[in-house]
Amino acid sequence: MAIDVEQVVREYIDKTVHMSLGTSRDGQPWVCEVHFAFDDNLNLYFRSKPSRRHSQEIRDNPKVAGNVVKQHNLDESVVGVYFEGTAEMLEGVTLDSAAYKVLNMRVQAPAEAVEEATHEDGHKFYKISVKNWCVFGRFGGDSGQKHELAWNGGQQ
Repeated sequence: MAIDVEQVVREYIDKTVHMSLGTSRDGQPWVCEVHFAFDDNLNLYFRSKPSRRHSQEIRDNPKVAGNVVKQHNLDESVVGVYFEGTAEMLEGVTLDSAAYKVLNMRVQAPAEAVEEATHEDGHKFYKISVKNWCVFGRFGGDSGQKHELAWNGGQQ
């Protein structure tokens, strides 16, 4: 059964604000939860303090992976959206920046967040440029299947 992976990704990630973010350093993996937002090109955005382990690991190794999975009951079909890409801390974010706008719209980032980002250990804005998306679940069939989508900001 053919599915539109991009459509599944867009619809699914719009339904929750938490994502699991995987980072690593020196071969040691780490995972954390962050609130996130996304833009029309399916770039992911979040805020975090640079002193957090995942932020330090992004500084040293920008390759990340993660997933967005809504909690489900035992009798519900499992669906998950997974990604891999490159993360970066953004400098010079303003109220007009895409990072602030999408986070504000989705998780009500206060205007003070922009000023806080200028402080040494204030919450900074991060962007993940996704390179690959993957969805797993039951899309009308009897078994869970994995469907992949190579992604370059919509430039196929």
